Amino acid sequence: MGKKVKKEADSPPKDVFDPLSIETKNAATAVLMLKSPEHDILAKACEAIHRFADKGDENKVALTELGALDSLTKLISHEDKLVRRNAVMALAVMSVKRLLKKMDIIASVIDRLAPEEEVVIHEFASLCLSFLSSEPTVKVQIFNDDGLEPLIALLSSPDPDVKKNSLETIYNLVQDFYSRAVISELKGIPPMLELLKTEFPVIQQLALKTLATITSDVENRVALRECQGLDRLIEILGSQELSDLHVDTLLVVSNCLEDEEVMALIQQTGALDKLLHFARTSSQMEIQRNAVRAILRAAHNNENKKMLHEHNVEQVLITLLGVDHNEVREVTCLAITVMCDNVASKAAFGQYAIRPLVKLLQSDSGAVKEAAGLALSSLTTSKSNACAVFEEGVEPLIRLLADDRDAIIAHSAAILTNMSSQNALRGSIRAQGIMSALVEPLQSPNTLVQSKAALAVAAFACDSEARLEVTGGVEPLVKLLSSNHHEVRRHACWAVFVCASDRECSADLCRLGALEILQEINLSPCRKSQFSESALQKLFEGNLSIKYSMTGSLTLNDIIVDGFYDPGNRVPSLEELSKMKVTSQQTVIMINGKLPEFPVGTRRTKTRGTVGRLVTWGGGGGVGLFSGCAVPWGARFVTWWAFKSFSKNKGKGKKEDKAKEEVKITDDNGVETKPWLPPSDPAFCGLVSHVMELMLPLNNTRERVVLLARLVADAMGGPVERDVLHEFFWELHFSELKAELRSNVIPIGRIKKGVFCHRALLFKALADRLGINCTLNKGEFSRAWNVVMLIEETPKMSLVAYIVDLMHSPGRLMKAGSPEAIRYQTL
Repeated sequence: MGKKVKKEADSPPKDVFDPLSIETKNAATAVLMLKSPEHDILAKACEAIHRFADKGDENKVALTELGALDSLTKLISHEDKLVRRNAVMALAVMSVKRLLKKMDIIASVIDRLAPEEEVVIHEFASLCLSFLSSEPTVKVQIFNDDGLEPLIALLSSPDPDVKKNSLETIYNLVQDFYSRAVISELKGIPPMLELLKTEFPVIQQLALKTLATITSDVENRVALRECQGLDRLIEILGSQELSDLHVDTLLVVSNCLEDEEVMALIQQTGALDKLLHFARTSSQMEIQRNAVRAILRAAHNNENKKMLHEHNVEQVLITLLGVDHNEVREVTCLAITVMCDNVASKAAFGQYAIRPLVKLLQSDSGAVKEAAGLALSSLTTSKSNACAVFEEGVEPLIRLLADDRDAIIAHSAAILTNMSSQNALRGSIRAQGIMSALVEPLQSPNTLVQSKAALAVAAFACDSEARLEVTGGVEPLVKLLSSNHHEVRRHACWAVFVCASDRECSADLCRLGALEILQEINLSPCRKSQFSESALQKLFEGNLSIKYSMTGSLTLNDIIVDGFYDPGNRVPSLEELSKMKVTSQQTVIMINGKLPEFPVGTRRTKTRGTVGRLVTWGGGGGVGLFSGCAVPWGARFVTWWAFKSFSKNKGKGKKEDKAKEEVKITDDNGVETKPWLPPSDPAFCGLVSHVMELMLPLNNTRERVVLLARLVADAMGGPVERDVLHEFFWELHFSELKAELRSNVIPIGRIKKGVFCHRALLFKALADRLGINCTLNKGEFSRAWNVVMLIEETPKMSLVAYIVDLMHSPGRLMKAGSPEAIRYQTL
């Protein structure tokens, strides 16, 4: 038997790498190890990077520069649980927003929130999301990747860090309305309420802040109430041990108080009284401010206002006006403003709140002044409260019209406007310079200021004295008519309507283009309003010459007075027209029934007590010359009102007459000038007197219309047949008159050859003086006509419109719309 030979040990396979233990102190090496295919090495490398990054920001920067993030973002989804855990931990510690936003890792991080993952992974994955969710784009991505649901589920995690990180992420997400809207659907309210029972104050406060945000939506408020969340909130408010949570709790309650059901609930439980007690007695300004905010939110509901009034909320708010804290004062003023919608509350505030509110108008805080002004603007809609503010002094309010804060100016203007509704107050305020103080606010670029200032002008300009002071504000007022803001434009129209009652102010408005702007507005179906229509009509009433030029018609109610002129297609003033160079294209017909001042060498004689005539000292001849006009001696042209103007100063002392003579008008250089006066028209005055004398015996309106038509036709060349109208050379006559007068302005009494437009104007001017209502309508090609309303002698006694023939068969009356009337109106 042979000797046994010892068997050699099996040698290792040639293709297997012998295990190698590596120790490195270089971060770059660890980053390279992140690319290893071995799970053990990956786990150790991730762990080492986590520890290194956790030591400071410089290490995080170094690792980022080495490219660690690229590998870590891939490893958080690794199949090995240990690798995955360590990679999530490292990534959460290293989070760099600007880089991670570009790497599209949100979906992978959300996957790590799954229930089957370890608590440690939950902690660091939620930490990563809380860090990134402050970025708007990341918030959208988390929402789109359905990240809210797993985050809400983690609120019930046993680990407090997981709760905190998840809650922080949710808080960031619900700052956007679309995330808030789904919280109730995902049943997120109950776990948040449970977090209020935790022993960690940080989590409690964060839960309350999140609830305060999401309860701005009605659905979430309903869900909170159904979960008995209000009971928990009220319990917190009643606990002194939880006083550090009172501020945030009040924020949630203030949102919930918008609902009537919640308000009724806290009233029944006594929580409302507790809330008011907080507001009045708390030494913490934050609690007072949030308590008043809760009252403010509740007061937006009318039913809630009644409940608050029943609990004497006015006394609480008046007390808080005296608190030495600007934010508390500001929110208190806002609460008073909202509560003023309740009539009983407004009366209660009027007794004790006026004085402190007026004092707050002098506050150093602009926000407090704004809020106090807003509260007073609501209070002063009551007459008694307006009087109380007036007694405190108007001068501070007028000074505030020059404040540098737009809202303060607007509120001050609103307060003054409210006070102007009482005649006694309005006159006193006007005397303190309100109109001049409103000029600058009218020029403000702020639409609220523009609107309130224009409304204030309308309120105070209803006094004639105030309209004389508004001259500086006319131009900015006209500019506001072109505003694209509806309320500004409406109030500016109303102010124009009121100011146009003054003739000089109306003329200024027209000169600055108000008529053209209003006409343009009224052509727009979107911008047109009753205010713009009324303003335009009011301006036309004071400027019939311009109305006739622009619209081509005067209504039955438009009465032609002295100074009226037909400017054709242009609308400059009569003075401007009279100074223009004489041309054949421009002819202005003027109505002037006023007698001029008598030139030296004339005297006046009285005839029949009511009419007079002019005679020369030297007598002789059959014609008396008066301002270049030939007047028949027998023509009595001074009517009773004209004679009254002659004799109104008769019997007064010579001193008064001398004083009047010494009044001089000078230009900017001190050179004495005379005011421009329109040309006199003695012939028209004579015609007025003659017509009135002939009309006195007539009582029938139809007869008076017919007679007047014939007199007008006789005064302007008599009847002219249609076929020979072209031979009626009225244009030549007008050229001769303009050459004689050296002016484009022709007094209507000088016209001896007139056609349709001239006769219709004369008929209207005379008819208005006789009390005969008629219109004046302009057509094309020198056509114009008058419409009179006459009673038809039928069983119904109806009014019928007639057009008066002044040209072909003077005195003929044609029914409006009839073929003969249409033929008369057209060429």
